[in-house]
Amino acid sequence: MEFIADLHVHSHFSRATSRDMTPDGLWRWAQLKGISVIGTGDFTHPEWFAELREKLEPSGEGLFKLRDTSGAGDVPDSCKSDVSFILQAEISSIYKKNDRTRKVHSIVLAPGLKEAERINRRLDAIGNISSDGRPILGLDAKALLEIVLEASEDAMLIPAHAWTPHFSVFGAVSGFDSLEECFEELTPHIYAIETGLSSDPPMNRRLSALDNITLISNSDAHSPQKLGREANVFSTDSSYPAMMEALKTRKGFEGTIEFFPEEGKYHLDGHRNCGVRLEPEETVKNHFICPVCGRRLTVGVMHRVSELADRKGPRKENFRSIIQLQEIVAECEGRGVNTKGVQSKYFSLLVALGPEFGILLDADIKDIETAGGEKLAEAISKMRAGDVFIAPGFDGEFGTVNIFGDGGKKVAAKKSTPAKGKGKKQSRLF
Repeated sequence: MEFIADLHVHSHFSRATSRDMTPDGLWRWAQLKGISVIGTGDFTHPEWFAELREKLEPSGEGLFKLRDTSGAGDVPDSCKSDVSFILQAEISSIYKKNDRTRKVHSIVLAPGLKEAERINRRLDAIGNISSDGRPILGLDAKALLEIVLEASEDAMLIPAHAWTPHFSVFGAVSGFDSLEECFEELTPHIYAIETGLSSDPPMNRRLSALDNITLISNSDAHSPQKLGREANVFSTDSSYPAMMEALKTRKGFEGTIEFFPEEGKYHLDGHRNCGVRLEPEETVKNHFICPVCGRRLTVGVMHRVSELADRKGPRKENFRSIIQLQEIVAECEGRGVNTKGVQSKYFSLLVALGPEFGILLDADIKDIETAGGEKLAEAISKMRAGDVFIAPGFDGEFGTVNIFGDGGKKVAAKKSTPAKGKGKKQSRLF
């Protein structure tokens, strides 16, 4: 049976994060979104780890459930479902390698509390893991991978948002040109990378070096409402071993749910302070210099992918690009996302139609029209067809996406491109 997993989130102990990022808040919003397995975020933080020990209990092989749901808030009957937690953290590594400063973020997944505690003890001896939910350590990413593997052969390290200019394995500013350059002889233990909000699977598949790598997508959420803005679809048993095997082999890993990559805040090149946004060719023409202030431009994800790519066209890949339901409702209503009217309509849709992912991906358009009106039904139909307008993001500024053309330019239709293997049963969501 298929289920959706978001494997990279944060806790309320991370910087610039909502106080509602608690086990209870994650449990409630996972159901509202339609997520079955959610990362705990930040298991390296001592206070958060203690909170996880107190509030979670084992629910199966390597997964956990909320011990007491009485204080977690209301969930409409239409959205109620089982939610499992997977132990997860993000580590920031800043170090020197090959005469350059490297800044690489990594997702770490652990099969149990004992294994997570082993990782925590090793990291605590290296740096301050209490300062932030995402600790910053002067630790080589390869050395971090060694620590993870020594803690448990079942633990996994996944390079986070792999193309972000400043903090990723392939980042233009402080990353590497290959996984091998970063992880050396341990590279075979890297089975997956997180593509990040500013890229999608077809962009990544332009690199033949990633042909055997599973491409995952997660929300990296700092507030519960942002859960599932990107996510993964599995068709395995709901267990840690089954999910890790799917990430290693892609058997049982069905694909990803994506941002439109243009909406990501590092998609194109530019200089935010000067309001300069450039396509890669324009950046080259300007010799990587901002035409307004004369400083170096921030090279975005599209440009960096093009630099490392060795093929023009990607292999087929299962993915769906979405816009979060609250944002669609806000555009249809002509109001802000956080206004009372938009929030009221959002929750009324969940009551009538079920979780958000079901509404966005496969609810009958006629049912959506009945529950939310003709304009909302049209908007979701257009989103599913990739018929949207986007002013692309650049230099840390999110792109703006809309459906009815109030700014931005039309992007090419982005439908799922299913990888149809011979005799392969197709995913329900793709």
